[in-house]
Amino acid sequence: MDNQYPAHQSNVLNDGFAIVNDVYTDAECEGILAIIAGADHSNPAFRKTDDLFAIRQFLKELPQVVPLVFNSNLKTLISTLFGSSYFAVKSIYFDKPELSNWFVAWHQDLTIAVDKKAEQPGYGPWTIKQNSFGVQPPLAILQNNFTIRIHLDDTDQNNGALKVIPESHKKDIYRPDTIDWNTETEATCNVKAGGIMIMRPLLMHASNRTVNNKKRRVIHIEFSKDDLPDGLGWAEKLGV
Repeated sequence: MDNQYPAHQSNVLNDGFAIVNDVYTDAECEGILAIIAGADHSNPAFRKTDDLFAIRQFLKELPQVVPLVFNSNLKTLISTLFGSSYFAVKSIYFDKPELSNWFVAWHQDLTIAVDKKAEQPGYGPWTIKQNSFGVQPPLAILQNNFTIRIHLDDTDQNNGALKVIPESHKKDIYRPDTIDWNTETEATCNVKAGGIMIMRPLLMHASNRTVNNKKRRVIHIEFSKDDLPDGLGWAEKLGV
């Protein structure tokens, strides 16, 4: 994996995303899933419907999973591609079941998770989900942040792999209703189990419904290197 670092850096910089396979072994993936299976699913942070099972603040709720998630491969990749200043600020586990009809329309990830609502210049609008606060920060924070999606299943266009518009992260705030499909091209991000996708939050992305009766289990972790203004704190801050 090491000799591909320059290519991954170039892909993230230019396209807004990169795919890196073989970051986790089968045993590591199975260990992560075993911890999830053994957790108390009555926890309010766990959300379960016919179309989705999700755990918000995943690393905070299941701290025993942290050593498996931040294995030597992932820590080396992060430090090599982004340096040593970044820390995790948000984590969610998604389980898209085999028969899920859930899809996600084109969007950018424009909000960050914070510990409370405190009005600050340049921060807004605000959202609240399950007693968790989200806010759109200044553009510079979104431009600096990155996301890693850890895939615990083989994922392609048939079970909800992300679709992205390469280079769309360079357009700052990009409204879905202004996408010009005469000039834009979408790409599907197929990732093998044990692989990861790295992406910038401003990258326009979407996902389709599952049509092949296969699961799509993903750990979504957002990283930042920015301090928030006095009165605001990250809802979930963890050093890499």
